[in-house]
Amino acid sequence: MEPLNTNFESPFWGRGLRVAGVDEVGRGPLAGPVVAAAVVLNPEAFPEGLRDSKMLSPKRREAMTLLIRQQAEVGIGFASVEEIDKINILQATYLAMRRALAALPRPPDHALIDGNRNPSDLPCPGTPIVRGDSKSPSIAAASIVAKTWRDDVMKKIATQYPGYGWETNAGYPTKCHKDALRNLGVTPHHRRSFRPVHNILYQDNFSSD
Repeated sequence: MEPLNTNFESPFWGRGLRVAGVDEVGRGPLAGPVVAAAVVLNPEAFPEGLRDSKMLSPKRREAMTLLIRQQAEVGIGFASVEEIDKINILQATYLAMRRALAALPRPPDHALIDGNRNPSDLPCPGTPIVRGDSKSPSIAAASIVAKTWRDDVMKKIATQYPGYGWETNAGYPTKCHKDALRNLGVTPHHRRSFRPVHNILYQDNFSSD
């Protein structure tokens, strides 16, 4: 893995510009929103130990999220299950990213976007960075905040719909989740445009005809 450094941020920081790292979480789950975070780090002081959120334990992510919120500007944006089903997961992801940038206390001068292309209609110029969460501390910070926020959401709705394992699988298609889909059925939090959910709905409709 390439080490995190500020190579992407430094050219902007050197000109006194504010840079936002943007990352999303939740493109692959069968249930729940897709969530994006935008984080503007302070070039003079930001948390040590920033890493891609997937490399950190849940406890470490929560601790890092507190530090990031104390030392940086943070914006959160999400797209609902209804929006995902209406406009598709890619466009919903871009919508969440735009909302995250708009939720920052002040608009950034530039955005570093995790991925291979920029969303359309960004409020500022942007640079896409493939695997950016493992290269840019700003994007890594965004990945941590987004993951923590979404996991909390999934834990809350898991109390309303027990049995799907969302408190541990966050809506991803684990065996437990897929078994529950077959045995307990589809909830309002499931993405009906995703094939495993669509197939169960179709089978249910077909069997009731």
